[in-house]
Amino acid sequence: MELLQDVLVGIANNIFNQVPILIGLIALVGLLLQRKPVEAVVGGTIRAVVGVVILMIGVEIFVGGLVAFQAIVASAVGLEPPTATSTLNDFLAGPGAAVPLIIAVGFAIHILLVRLFSAARYVYLTGHLMFWMSIVIAASLVEVLTDIPQTTLVIVGAVIIACYWTLQPLWIAPLMKRLMGHDQFGLGHTTSTLALVAGYGSKALRLGDAQRHDSERLRLPKSISFFKDINVSTALIISVIMLVAIAFADAGVVQEQMGESELLPWAWGLTQALRFAAGIAILLFGVRMFLAEIVPAFKGISDKVLPGTRPALDIPVVFPKAPTAVMIGFLSSTVVFLVLMGVFAAAGWFVLVPPMIMLFFGGGSGGVFGNAVAGWRGAVFGGVVNGVILAFGQWIGWGLYENTAPEIATLADADWYAVGWLVLGATQLLAPLGNAAAWIVAGATLVVTVAVLVLLSRRRGAPDDTVAARTATVPTASGTSSTATGGGAPAARPTDTRRADTTHRRHTAGETP
Repeated sequence: MELLQDVLVGIANNIFNQVPILIGLIALVGLLLQRKPVEAVVGGTIRAVVGVVILMIGVEIFVGGLVAFQAIVASAVGLEPPTATSTLNDFLAGPGAAVPLIIAVGFAIHILLVRLFSAARYVYLTGHLMFWMSIVIAASLVEVLTDIPQTTLVIVGAVIIACYWTLQPLWIAPLMKRLMGHDQFGLGHTTSTLALVAGYGSKALRLGDAQRHDSERLRLPKSISFFKDINVSTALIISVIMLVAIAFADAGVVQEQMGESELLPWAWGLTQALRFAAGIAILLFGVRMFLAEIVPAFKGISDKVLPGTRPALDIPVVFPKAPTAVMIGFLSSTVVFLVLMGVFAAAGWFVLVPPMIMLFFGGGSGGVFGNAVAGWRGAVFGGVVNGVILAFGQWIGWGLYENTAPEIATLADADWYAVGWLVLGATQLLAPLGNAAAWIVAGATLVVTVAVLVLLSRRRGAPDDTVAARTATVPTASGTSSTATGGGAPAARPTDTRRADTTHRRHTAGETP
């Protein structure tokens, strides 16, 4: 038993939590199953891995700037972050040590659900979020059932997380298809509930027209037309924000963030802003290179192992579709959060910590999905919603996890709150039953998931609804498009192809899926 546990922990730590390795293995298996020649297998696998590494380098570059910006902004407004007796590190050293086991067992259950139900079309491949959502679920269970046995925690946590990985790409799939114009891959990210609110909320409020108000087609006066270049606008806007924050921040905090740099603070701030813009450019290039390889490679798995499936991927895969909307969402999200930070401080409610990483990725997610439905107005709305969710989520979540890992309230995406609080609430309701409460919650989650999958399978009926995906275009590393065939089915007949082309044009034109 101990040997099995060590093996599972090793798999979780060295594969699932290492995104390049996970993607490389998926690409390798997919290409081998297609019986590609050796040169295609080696080349495709390495290009997919290198694309992920480039993406991660881009993320690391601008995330480093966001972390420094976060500390400087907190200092500029004169607020001390909240403290707690329990910390995330303490939790991971204690009950949270079960997280790698939850990931490994949970992924096995997820694959089983995908294999058994045709409606479960997506394989969740966002490795680092597998880790974080497993922490959220484990902390939610332990917060109520403080003496829960590790075996119970692992099995119950694995069932819940497997159901989430299976359902999450499905509930965002209609909006994802509308945004991308195809469903060749899905979204596997913890901003999915935010994306739902941004998309369907923009539609309900009738904020604008996706075509007429598209953020990527904004008409600007000639004198400021340079803002249409995402690299230029990012560098300029972040430079202004950084310089203003440095001007009002404590000199000691700024110097601490500068480290051993011998630059003057304003010069250091400008270099950080430029690095931020460069990081986004690198990220977008890595996304294109990665998608150009992983989607065709996954066809082997879709054809031979998990029929009809597609990969569910990280949120940066949608950013090249509307990079201006990403910045609109990020900026509106940041402005709203900073305003609420001042309101909370003035009212004495809670000391908010500006989570710049979540403001960027969540704001970007809300921006692109809002833009897909209502143009730039929807992008602004999506960013505003993200700022509100993160502010109130921190305030409420810090108290909910005060005995386990309160920091997860300040590091969260929208799904962390939605899923974590549901698990907390259900477990608390059944707490008088003791540890049996955990089993009931897991059983109920599995029953609901299976019921949803059966219902979706019946609604889909015999004809496969993925014809359009088989002729979808996939961006290449150069930014152009190439046709990828997937979906695990034979090539469409001529009549099917015409129907697929019509469907693709409708989605490209922005019609509701």
